[in-house]
Amino acid sequence: MGKNAYFELVTCQDGVYVEIIPPQEDGKLLAVTEITAYLDSHGLDKYDLKKIKEAAEQTEEKRKIRVGEPGSIGKLDETMELFVFQDKMHATARFYPPANGGKTLTLEDIAARLGKEKIKAGISQKQILSFLGERRYATDYVIAQGKEPVEGHDAKIQYFFNTNTNLRPKRNEDGTVNYKDLNTIGHVEKGQKIAELIPEDPGKPGINVYGEEIRPHAVKGNKLSYGNNITISEDKRELYSDVTGHASLVGGKVFVSDVYEVPADVDNSTGNIEYSGSVTVRGNVKGGFRISAKGDIVVEGIVEDAELYAGGQIIVKRGIHGMGKGVLQAGGNVLCKFIENAKVISGGYVDSEAILHSQVDAYSDVIVDGKKGFITGGIIRAGNLVSAKTIGSAMETITQIEVGADPLEKERYVELQKQIRTYNEQIDRIKPIVTTYSEKLKHGEHLSQEQLTYVRKLAEQLKQLKGAAEPLKAEAAKINGILALGSSARVKVANTIYSGVTIVISDTRMTLKNERTYSQFIRQDGEIKIIPL
Repeated sequence: MGKNAYFELVTCQDGVYVEIIPPQEDGKLLAVTEITAYLDSHGLDKYDLKKIKEAAEQTEEKRKIRVGEPGSIGKLDETMELFVFQDKMHATARFYPPANGGKTLTLEDIAARLGKEKIKAGISQKQILSFLGERRYATDYVIAQGKEPVEGHDAKIQYFFNTNTNLRPKRNEDGTVNYKDLNTIGHVEKGQKIAELIPEDPGKPGINVYGEEIRPHAVKGNKLSYGNNITISEDKRELYSDVTGHASLVGGKVFVSDVYEVPADVDNSTGNIEYSGSVTVRGNVKGGFRISAKGDIVVEGIVEDAELYAGGQIIVKRGIHGMGKGVLQAGGNVLCKFIENAKVISGGYVDSEAILHSQVDAYSDVIVDGKKGFITGGIIRAGNLVSAKTIGSAMETITQIEVGADPLEKERYVELQKQIRTYNEQIDRIKPIVTTYSEKLKHGEHLSQEQLTYVRKLAEQLKQLKGAAEPLKAEAAKINGILALGSSARVKVANTIYSGVTIVISDTRMTLKNERTYSQFIRQDGEIKIIPL
């Protein structure tokens, strides 16, 4: 290990000199400002800066530069300068030699100086002894070092079933789409562990060189939320399914339901179906019938002019012939081989091979792919993306594609924020009063009947305010998600988009006058622009 350059004051008959000793091996050169600052602090300000600079920058030999008259300094003790970093986690000491017979520092001197500066934690005895043993000057010694806090983590929930609602059907090499093997249903067996809570870890506090505690970041706890057909362990950390069926995660809550299976068609033999779990239809759903399920709906065959309502996703493996009356409405995704003369509403994405003369609304994306991959006629709306091979037709069939947030959604979001803010202000005003009185009761303090009546009234008011605010917050969160998606909204066409098609992105509209190929449509600078795909 090399020695840094350093300097010392030397008294001679003709005056006071600063002697600059060059570095050894890989040691560092002195900063000129370090030398001049030291000289200035001792009243030695009549020096030749150029000579000092030249001496400091050379590495060959010792140099002496006269800096003061004879007798201009007395005894100068060995000194220590302390520097504490802004984060208070490190303190370095830098030492300068004595002059004129001054005293050297002792272990006690250094300890006293650290105490004076209130440095009390992480002091390195090793570094102090190292300096006392070798006396390296103009060298930084890490004399104290704090201890960083150990960060903890939020509570986590691990699920042992498929919670990914964004799985897309597999595209085959020949361009067809496999709607049969989707693997989107969270099948579970009776007795199977379906979720586990990993508790939060608060971490460990650290300490800075001043002995001040540094708290790790706050962590959040969590708890398992679940519905019917589920057993929770005694320690409240594990969930087990009571039945063989379908597991789903909705709004952070785990549900397990038996799957209701229709072995053939939904027709006069079955009537309409309303089920609290998921429904699987092995055949078709005939015209005029309705299926309502809180879970998923899977139809192996065709849906005619029927109505399907699902809290989860809807999968129709052979498509829907809606005849202007068919409806598919899902809280999650809709995967349907083709959509013809139907109304489709999806809380996630819509995936299909073809859409004809239909109204389709999707929270995120509408993907029309496969061998056909065309959209012809109707109105297609998506929060983020509409992607197809072909849009419109050579006959200029009226087709409208809308992506991004509706301007009315923005207005509604602003209004909701105002309402929520009003409720929060009222809650913030009432809550401390209720808390104060509750604490008094908790500690056995007597309250008059008038005070009890007052606090009960406030508590009920607080409950009503929170109840009124929650649905507004949920709606605002949903709209905020739509607005976030809409910022990058676009329409993609892998092959051809025909004239007559209307593109709407947020509040901007364009009707194509000419056929375009391999294009995407985006909103930029207040207008719709067409760029290559």
